[in-house]
Amino acid sequence: MNLGLSGRLTRSTIASPLTPLFLLGALVVGLIAVVVIPREEEPQISVPMVDIRVNADGLRAPDAVELVSKPLESIVKGIDGVEHVYSQTEDDRVMVTARFLVGTKFEDAILRVHEKIRANLDRIPVGIPEPLIVGRGINDVAVTVLTLSPKPEAASRWTDKDIYELADKVRAELMKVDDVGLTYISGGAAQQIRVEPDPEKLSLFGITLQQLVAKVKDANRSFLAGQVRDAGVVRNVAAGQTLSGIPDIGLLLITSRDGRPVYVKDVASVVVGPSTVEHRVWTDSRDAGGQWARTPAVSLALAKRAGANAVVVSENIAKRLEGLKSRLIPEDIQVTVTRDYGETANEKANELLFHLGLATVSIVVLIAIAIGWREALVTFVVIPTTILLTMFAANLMGYTINRVSLFALIFSIGILVDDAIVVVENIARHWGMRDGRPRLQATIEAVAEVGNPTIVATLTVVAALLPMLFVSGLMGPYMAPIPANASAAMLFSFFVAMVVAPWLMLKLAPKGEVASAHAAHDEGRLGRLYRRFAAPIVRSKRSAWIFLLGVGIATLASMTLFATKSVTVKLLPFDNKSEIAVVVDLPEGASLEATERTLFGAAEIARQLPEVTSLQSYAGTPAPFNFNGLVRHYYLRQKPELGEVQVNLTARGERKRASHEIALELREKLKALDVPAGTSIKVVEVPPGPPVLSTLLAEVYGPDASTRRAVTAELKKVFAEVPFIVDVDDSIGEKRPRLRLSIDQDRLEFFGVEQRDVYDTIQALFGGISIGYSHRGEDRNPIEIAVHLGKRDLVWDEALASTPVPANTLPGSKTVVELGQVVKATMEQGSPTIFRRDGRFADMVMAELAGRFEAPLYGMLAVADRVEAHDWGKLPKPAINLHGQPSDESRPTLLWDGEWEITWVTFRDMGAAFGAAILGIYVLVVAQFRSFRLPLVILTPIPLTLIGILIGHWLLGAPFTATSMIGFIALAGIIVRNSILLVDFIRHSGAHGKSLREVVLEAGAVRFKPILLTALAAMIGAATILLDPIFQGLAISLLFGLASSTLLTVLVIPAIYIALRAPREAISTTAKSSS
Repeated sequence: MNLGLSGRLTRSTIASPLTPLFLLGALVVGLIAVVVIPREEEPQISVPMVDIRVNADGLRAPDAVELVSKPLESIVKGIDGVEHVYSQTEDDRVMVTARFLVGTKFEDAILRVHEKIRANLDRIPVGIPEPLIVGRGINDVAVTVLTLSPKPEAASRWTDKDIYELADKVRAELMKVDDVGLTYISGGAAQQIRVEPDPEKLSLFGITLQQLVAKVKDANRSFLAGQVRDAGVVRNVAAGQTLSGIPDIGLLLITSRDGRPVYVKDVASVVVGPSTVEHRVWTDSRDAGGQWARTPAVSLALAKRAGANAVVVSENIAKRLEGLKSRLIPEDIQVTVTRDYGETANEKANELLFHLGLATVSIVVLIAIAIGWREALVTFVVIPTTILLTMFAANLMGYTINRVSLFALIFSIGILVDDAIVVVENIARHWGMRDGRPRLQATIEAVAEVGNPTIVATLTVVAALLPMLFVSGLMGPYMAPIPANASAAMLFSFFVAMVVAPWLMLKLAPKGEVASAHAAHDEGRLGRLYRRFAAPIVRSKRSAWIFLLGVGIATLASMTLFATKSVTVKLLPFDNKSEIAVVVDLPEGASLEATERTLFGAAEIARQLPEVTSLQSYAGTPAPFNFNGLVRHYYLRQKPELGEVQVNLTARGERKRASHEIALELREKLKALDVPAGTSIKVVEVPPGPPVLSTLLAEVYGPDASTRRAVTAELKKVFAEVPFIVDVDDSIGEKRPRLRLSIDQDRLEFFGVEQRDVYDTIQALFGGISIGYSHRGEDRNPIEIAVHLGKRDLVWDEALASTPVPANTLPGSKTVVELGQVVKATMEQGSPTIFRRDGRFADMVMAELAGRFEAPLYGMLAVADRVEAHDWGKLPKPAINLHGQPSDESRPTLLWDGEWEITWVTFRDMGAAFGAAILGIYVLVVAQFRSFRLPLVILTPIPLTLIGILIGHWLLGAPFTATSMIGFIALAGIIVRNSILLVDFIRHSGAHGKSLREVVLEAGAVRFKPILLTALAAMIGAATILLDPIFQGLAISLLFGLASSTLLTVLVIPAIYIALRAPREAISTTAKSSS
């Protein structure tokens, strides 16, 4: 007998002492990998975003675009690896963002931007300061967030300053934990010594702000002057001193008037308190009596270093924090862990490892029932060995233990055991023949018999999976662990099945002969059951064609579920997380107090939800951002009118509802909230996969700004007409009025006032000036000293206008004039923010989707219908682009972006991957069977998977997602595997004179059992992930797709043979060659 590659491999290893060593080595390296490989909840996707910020003082937005934004965009666009360039231009400031290709190293991105900008500083206009370059990456996302707040009964004893100082001390301690990366504090305010000038008193004494600032600055100066010799010793000379507190500053002598000294305290108030930054953070939690209470708070965010294990870092933070509670954190301060990605990652990993074990045990039980206990024991060894080898390979490839990589193992557990099932089932069958062969020879020949088709079948599954590695965009690296780990598992499973399984079968073999004998092709009960169903189908050519026609109609009918929207399409369904955010945007210019009132109202509504454990309200400052916030730039939300409520839910296992259901209810309840006109409130969930700026995002291009904004305003109305489109907003905002202080040049000349003195006075009044720091000793942090008006004095009135400005009214004499005498105050409208993407002006309409149709495709279709029916008046009706910016901007164009762009790229690339998989499988089968027509027969059952897949999605009410598509592609390899085993048996079966009908029936009857077992094994693996919201689509595809295609494949392949009526001579020839 020709042993082939697999037979020779088994012959050389079945009695080798190296085989048990190989098994032991595989277990050891796999266990080491499990211990050392980092754990995290989601795959770490590197999408570097580099912000280039420029202060363009004095430039209105349209001018800043031409002078600053466009030159910077052209510089950045030329950087290698930059995928998109965005710019956001406002009056007096510009921000250009470079978004790099997925997978670019964060350090490389930052370095490239720095080098390119510095090499082209000559292209930045004169008078524009050097850009500030700030980079953000995935490793800046905090894995642990701690919220510090006083207990409700102790709230009156703690101020924002006190909590901030405590948080700063806690941060200093937690930074000592290994692998802690970026840390920052949201909320609170550092202590500050503030000199608050009184304009009326300054005017009374004739003292200018410049004099006040200079006096405090000079009195707080200290420097190293040089060296002095003292008794033969050289000593350093320090000159000056630093101010230590309010008395020192208040008693500084500025000047004298009429013989009376004028001190700082005479013209200004010196206070110690929080800085004047306009932000506050509050937390809502339950007190000892179970009642809700609101107290001031700060949040401490801690990220991890790149490559660090999130579980270990978060556990070490928790241990150190516990130690701080006894010596640094007072008893009346409560520390709430409002984010712990390490804990959730560990919880998810342990849950999936349990499912992995459950699937393994279930498959072993299945084999024990269907074949025997020895075969089941072999399977029990083969599965963990293969999985551990796969973990070792994943570690070498740089993958981590996360939900996607573990799902890849659970998904592959059903197919990696296929090789072992086929091998051990065939060994058991050969042992039962009792034809006089030694058991060793029978084992080798049994492996050789199924070896070649098993090799091809294994490679077909790999060929189906590997092309998915080349999916581009954000979904590529997110889903990459599935094809990588599953392909590795398949290759390892083949070698384990060919090396370990036969060796272990021999070790477990009974001493004597097997009790019962079998025919060479024993069919068993399943074979007889198969004959009962298959015989009528292959009775004649006509019956075969009728069956094939019926299957074809059923396949087409199942696809109509897409057309009728009985099965919807979505990139990924929402996950079940423990956090929800309510993002609030008040009209520009709204006060911090107005923002707080809106946030408190939203928090009180969220309190009504039974699953809510605590809430944090961030007014004027961003909450610690997650990956979604990184992409959406939430960390820049630092204006008084911007706020966010972080809603924390009970653990997933402690509540009945998923977080998405809770978010839908919260969104409905928030509609009743009374808010100022123009306020936008959005309920933002943690996206299940790669984040986007908005789920439904329309970019509006056009010939000019007025047309774009008018079309955007109309489009916003169109969005609002669609019932399932919610949280509609646009990028235009409202024009913010501002106070313009214009200098009267004639009066300036008349009074002899320097223009610089006027600007310095205005800057000190409204923006404040930092003087330096007051040093309080080694054990206490220095305090900033600043000259700044008090919050209540920031009103342009007669008192402020009386602020003195230095003047030279007569040659050689110095006096002062009032600020109001040389400036003119007028109100003006600020420019709207100007957005550009990749060199084109664009405005945006953003929205979310809620209800049955939560995929952007259905929102897009609904909007497209309403765009056609909408009355556009004098405006031209916009064209609609699905992909790619318009080449012609002479007419308005709507370009769909957001989740649609990722959906488009993902399904396009997956479609290409499916095509590549089919081509690869075809080539493999051609190489195996040396025929161009026969592989077409083998590939025919692939569409049959759609029958089960789509009906399964319809029955369970689940959308067809990217993971469903992965299941469909993987099934192509699995089904072709079954077809190969069947066709190979048909080609090598039968004796002379045996009819074609009998050959195909015998092939189906003999191979039905291993085919059914491998299908059931894969279905068992899929069943364990059926309840996971993200990978439910994959589970449905495998469960229902395998059920339908497996049962149909063993009927369709024989029916095709009968329908096409292969010549009798061909079968006889095949039989001769095989014998």
